[in-house]
Amino acid sequence: MEVSSVKKLEQMEFSLDSVTDLSSSSVSSSSPAVATFSCVDGVTELRFMQSDSTHCFNFDLASAQLFKLGPVHFICVSDSSSSSEEKSFSQGVNIKFKTEKDSKAFCDSFEEWTKDAVVQGSSLQNGTVSAKKSKFDNKIEASSAKMYFHYYGQLLHQQNMLQDYVRTGTYYAAVMENRSDFAGRVVVDVGAGSGILSMFAAQAGAKHVYAVEASEMAEYARKLIAGNPLFAERITVIKGKVEDIELPEKADILISEPMGTLLVNERMLESYVIARDRFMSPKGKMFPTVGRIHMAPFSDEFLFIEMANKAMFWQQQNYYGVDLTPLYGSAHQGYFSQPVVDAFDPRVLVAPPMFHMIDFTQMKEEDFYEIDIPLKFTASMCTRLHGLACWFDVLFDGSTVQRWLTTAPGAPTTHWYQIRCVLSQPIYVMAGQEITGRLHLIAHSAQSYTIDLTLSAKMWGPGASQGGILQSSTCKFDLKEPYYRMSQPQAYPVAQEPPLQPQPELSTQDIQTQNDELEEELLQQPPQNPSTQL
Repeated sequence: MEVSSVKKLEQMEFSLDSVTDLSSSSVSSSSPAVATFSCVDGVTELRFMQSDSTHCFNFDLASAQLFKLGPVHFICVSDSSSSSEEKSFSQGVNIKFKTEKDSKAFCDSFEEWTKDAVVQGSSLQNGTVSAKKSKFDNKIEASSAKMYFHYYGQLLHQQNMLQDYVRTGTYYAAVMENRSDFAGRVVVDVGAGSGILSMFAAQAGAKHVYAVEASEMAEYARKLIAGNPLFAERITVIKGKVEDIELPEKADILISEPMGTLLVNERMLESYVIARDRFMSPKGKMFPTVGRIHMAPFSDEFLFIEMANKAMFWQQQNYYGVDLTPLYGSAHQGYFSQPVVDAFDPRVLVAPPMFHMIDFTQMKEEDFYEIDIPLKFTASMCTRLHGLACWFDVLFDGSTVQRWLTTAPGAPTTHWYQIRCVLSQPIYVMAGQEITGRLHLIAHSAQSYTIDLTLSAKMWGPGASQGGILQSSTCKFDLKEPYYRMSQPQAYPVAQEPPLQPQPELSTQDIQTQNDELEEELLQQPPQNPSTQL
């Protein structure tokens, strides 16, 4: 069963507060205006007309663009038909709405109509189809998206995730323990991959599952689902992005595995909430429902020395006759800009953790563009603080059972491991001292985040309330380029065992006597039933 991405659109009209030609220097007229979406002879167009004028502005939606200047203030422009490589526009209008509700309705319609215009296309001289970028393509680099979908389109990477039994087993349990949420319901699997979650939903009795997958893995998913005839009739695989495709019905349940390193890496959570807004019914459920990023300062001298020693290579003054030291500073900075991904011992934490919650049912797509988390901890020991350790968990808030999937240190290890941001300049803390700071994440077009971390130690002891920051350290990291350290040995100091009490010296004769007594005791025991022993 295939679903078309184009739907029939009827003529629509919107009332405007004003509309003005951008090429005119005159002030906007106060008279009301009307914007009309229509399709004439297969060409979708947008028309603006003032009520007190016969002049109108026509835009071919295959080449029109809308720019937001404020809550009710927009500019609509049309690409120039000139063959020049330089970007130019043939016409433009300044439009204003009376309310934000009107402007939002207009923007939603503009997106739907332009999408329809792109699919219908307009014939060019070379016979190609004019296509506009989707919402996903506008915010993500083409090279990053290509590598991303290529990675998840390979079976070996899907196998790596399927063999994470903490991940896969928790999803299976969350679905099966909440059959009442899935039985007889319509489910959308966002980023379906191999289709494993779609088949879990079908096993739980889902009426129909739409498995949406943008990579080449969609073909493998079709093949795998077809080989499981009990589910095949109730699962439809749709190859495409959730930002672009259309579904014939609303979903009661959204299921997905959109988590990356530090929860937000790869920016798939944005697609998850876009799917919520586009496909989920108002009373629908999301699996997972909420996520939490946990953070705690840590002390790990072994890791810090390991990171610092990497740059020592560039301190050679005679490397085959070449002085490498001019690049030492850049190399040192480069190594300390890599977040470390590994499984660490929870005993390296120097303060109880805190967490930042993300509610997938309420979060807007734009809220993921910048995440600012204030930090505040109380040190539980005197030590040298080397950075911030992070992990995450997600909640499946089912009607029957609430189940958490955690990546915490000390818990069974997942393919996400944990992540640590190591400061190039550690700070010293005392037990009871307050540690403050800020974790600031800014999304970038390579489907990841730039991380700005600041940790500071406040004055401690009598008179601390009169003092301020004693020490502070700041570092910038690129979440896209981590240092994978999973194969490294983890050597941590452990609490010393109490010294053994001195034992009386035993002679060879004493040892022989003890052996004889043990042998005699064993011979006196009654024989056991062999089957019981087995």
